[in-house]
Amino acid sequence: MSTLRHWIWLSTRGFAPGQYAARLLEAFGSPEGVYHADQGAYENLELPAKVKTALLDKSLREADQILAHCEKLGIWVLTIQDAGYPDRLRQIDTPPVVLYGRGTLPQLDQEASIAIVGARKASPYGVSAARKLGHDLARAGAVVVSGSAWGVDQAALQGAIQAGGRVVSVLGNGIDVIYPQGGQALYEDVTKSGALLSEYPPGTEPRGAHFPVRNRLIAGLSLGVVVAEGTETSGSLITARWALEQGRDVFAVPGSIDSPMSRGPNGLIRRGEAMLIQDAWDILEEYQFLYPAKLQPRQPLPQAAEAARLGPEPVKTEPAVPKGAVQNTARVPEKPPEADLLVVDLRQEPEAFTDDEAAILRTLQARGALTPDDLTEATGIPARRILSALTLLQIRRLVEEGTGKRFTTKVLLKE
Repeated sequence: MSTLRHWIWLSTRGFAPGQYAARLLEAFGSPEGVYHADQGAYENLELPAKVKTALLDKSLREADQILAHCEKLGIWVLTIQDAGYPDRLRQIDTPPVVLYGRGTLPQLDQEASIAIVGARKASPYGVSAARKLGHDLARAGAVVVSGSAWGVDQAALQGAIQAGGRVVSVLGNGIDVIYPQGGQALYEDVTKSGALLSEYPPGTEPRGAHFPVRNRLIAGLSLGVVVAEGTETSGSLITARWALEQGRDVFAVPGSIDSPMSRGPNGLIRRGEAMLIQDAWDILEEYQFLYPAKLQPRQPLPQAAEAARLGPEPVKTEPAVPKGAVQNTARVPEKPPEADLLVVDLRQEPEAFTDDEAAILRTLQARGALTPDDLTEATGIPARRILSALTLLQIRRLVEEGTGKRFTTKVLLKE
């Protein structure tokens, strides 16, 4: 078995991780074989001069630093020879020889994994479609794969997580580098519900050139790719192109003919490169015969339950107080009036919340405003799970944070 040091050394030769690794492994048989070859052996290969120069650098210091960084940060490393490496990824033309990850990687070769991609600056329609598709795909038993960008990527992952599903987010940077800025909460939620994955070693900053290369992995890990929204030059169409080249299915969410953000998916449909879809089962019915025990059509959630899962419409803000006007200084009650709450009957809608979310909402309903520490003590749920559930409930506007980091519920549970 080859050592991790030599695999990482090999993966860091060239312009992108392992870009020429397959050619080198074919020529020399193993990473050690590549490492111990001399300049004359390299000269016989059709490689860029920069790569040949990099191969002459026999120092393993960088590889040792990467391994130490991974151990310190709890990042695991998979090589292409490992049993846990997805076979779907081995089958693409340029598979990465090393993968870095956090969380638990689903056994994707045994799962119906579906990628959802789209624009960063997505419209409300695109965000809503991605979130609902992510939710419904996960609820029906699929694994949702995406990137981590604002817009469609994050909406798809959040929808799947809110359904209690499994997710994989493929990054164009190191696992320890938060991108986009402010994405720490999503990173943590993904690691609890699946895995963060990257071919770039820890510490690698996001660069524009990384993402088109990264997109081949999103397609390669999936049975099919859904393009939710994007312009004709969107990176999501690069992922669709990778999918077509890899023999994966492509699906597209149709949009308005007047919307520039729908020209990408509409064009895929028009050219016959993608199947028009209107809901998650339009996708999964293509694979049910392969995974009959895992994929099950689900009845649509009742309206209140879907509102709870995906979040209610944004609440209207209070109008600004005119200059000189007297403000109402009455104390805001810790428990909002029932008329202002979203009512959810768990007897009729048992899938509206995860167990942790339901426990938090019950406790806030009974006791009023509480801090995360108060909730941990009251429910017996570990603090990390309390914080994760509160984050998701905040995203869906089902709890509200007040002064002193005290939370109140915006939901009235009936049981």
